[in-house]
Amino acid sequence: MTPTQHIPATVCHVLREDVGLSEAIPIADRDTAIEECIAAAAWIPAGPWSGPQTDIMPDGIGLLVLQGMLIRHVRVTGRFSSELLGEGDLLRPWQGEQAGPMLRHTTDWRVLEPTRVAVLDGTAARRLAQYPELTGRLVARAVERSRSLAMNMAIVQQPRVQIRLRMLLWLLADRWGYVRPEGTILPLRLTHDVMADLVAARRPTVSSALAHLVKNELVRPCSDGWLLLGQPPWRPA
Repeated sequence: MTPTQHIPATVCHVLREDVGLSEAIPIADRDTAIEECIAAAAWIPAGPWSGPQTDIMPDGIGLLVLQGMLIRHVRVTGRFSSELLGEGDLLRPWQGEQAGPMLRHTTDWRVLEPTRVAVLDGTAARRLAQYPELTGRLVARAVERSRSLAMNMAIVQQPRVQIRLRMLLWLLADRWGYVRPEGTILPLRLTHDVMADLVAARRPTVSSALAHLVKNELVRPCSDGWLLLGQPPWRPA
């Protein structure tokens, strides 16, 4: 079974599509590395995903998200946490899911929009291994993911949902956003349900909190997603 069963795979030049990885290679070697570092690529359709049930590459690196967005839920004794994943993230959704931990939990994944991944299996890993600089960059991605998750855990401890929500949007903008003269653009079309999962609140409460933020000109919906106005809440004005 593959992560995209019944969906044909193609070949991609990983470093051409992930510029952040290519920048780790010295300029003198970069063009050669871009041509040599190829991998299978495939699309995962929107909807529930059985990635945790798929162990396709015990000797590989994992799945590198090239495009799209997913959410991961972990449930423990009726409570849950959520993690948003997107472009640049490295996934191993099957890792550890078959183990029998002392603390029972369940995990499920949902693909929020069609998502394209590079399959960094053993063959692709050996190609990337010719360029040691890539190892450090991929490890850095894993560390950044853990730090982002820790930040999200701290955000959900805030007592007021509107504060949680504003902090979450800025946290995501730090990863995927870009600055325009009118403010910071977060180019993610997040539904109120998804935002509710990420801040551990009910959807109606999140809708009310968003309305409050818009009314106070702290955020504004836009064609790309969200426009964040002013400075991040943890930075002095």
